[in-house]
Amino acid sequence: MPRPIEALVHVEALAHNLSRARAAAPDARVWAVVKANAYGHGIERVFEGLRGADGFALLDLAEAERVRALGWRGPVLLLEGCFEPRDLELCSRLGLWHVVHAAHQIDWLAAHKTQQPHRVFLKMNSGMNRLGLQPSAFRAAWTRLNALPQVDEITLMTHFSDADGPRGVAHQVAAFEAATHDLPGERSLSNSAATLVGGDAPDPTRPAVRSDWVRAGILSYGSAPDHPTRSARDWGLHPAMTLRTRLIATQDLAPGDTVGYGSTYTATRPMRIGIAACGYADGYPRHCGSGTPVLVQGVRCATVGRVSMDMLAVDLTPVPSAGVGSEVTLWGEGPEGARLDIDEVAQAAGTIGYELMCALAARVPVRVVP
Repeated sequence: MPRPIEALVHVEALAHNLSRARAAAPDARVWAVVKANAYGHGIERVFEGLRGADGFALLDLAEAERVRALGWRGPVLLLEGCFEPRDLELCSRLGLWHVVHAAHQIDWLAAHKTQQPHRVFLKMNSGMNRLGLQPSAFRAAWTRLNALPQVDEITLMTHFSDADGPRGVAHQVAAFEAATHDLPGERSLSNSAATLVGGDAPDPTRPAVRSDWVRAGILSYGSAPDHPTRSARDWGLHPAMTLRTRLIATQDLAPGDTVGYGSTYTATRPMRIGIAACGYADGYPRHCGSGTPVLVQGVRCATVGRVSMDMLAVDLTPVPSAGVGSEVTLWGEGPEGARLDIDEVAQAAGTIGYELMCALAARVPVRVVP
């Protein structure tokens, strides 16, 4: 039989999470962000669950071609825009919208020959200091784009650096509004964190964020953008991915016995552990230390010892009935309604849920389920 590890992609969870974005921003249209192969879930696998979005946002032309090949005829947005002038030819052919974040991209558009003007999203660097034009240069860039016959509608865009933290978005909203207050066009400001926080109970200390388009990234996949302040459950999000396996062995330990490479865990009492078929070669973080939560037969347990390439060890004390073949949920939906949010595992690894999703190894079989 094949090794028992597998990942499940939950179509209904994706659709549910998309509905949460709509509920949080009822007056906006929603981009389903499917960059990084849909955050590791697979563009083709998530398409049915996210096709209720108003558009798909992604990074590169190959991803855009995959979305079009699935039959999507609505908006597709290149979030980093074009990387070289000839990319504009495919934008024209596939009807792609694209971000303009630098002067050289305007130069390419000015030299591009097209029968159909392009829809562009002009991006401001309002404080993230990653991509975008400085506020002082933004109006001149808009004026230049607006004069080009190659350009149709211009949407104004920025990206928040601290929507999920205590600093918030006020400083960036102020910079954006000061530079764009009298410019026409739709706006796209809110990422997952800003969308959820903005749709939460009104907070007079936070500025109102006007977004005609919101970008539903991590929330689409059931991870809380502001964990651990709030959990996915707090936001009403459902896990879109489950990683599960089974126990392939058990061991009985005496006090003083150690577990795994480096003997990083020492038993202080008689205990029984299970060995699960999952390791860092499957995408499970090696730096998850002892105590990382897992579910065994739907019961919350914890890892012991160091994660190895193909296996990890679990303390079976909370579930004495467990044995070889028992189901182990590394994250996601467990049996009997049990659930382990990916954010909890990520926190134990000192990272974020995004990284765990994107790191799922190619050797792990993936199934799409309702």
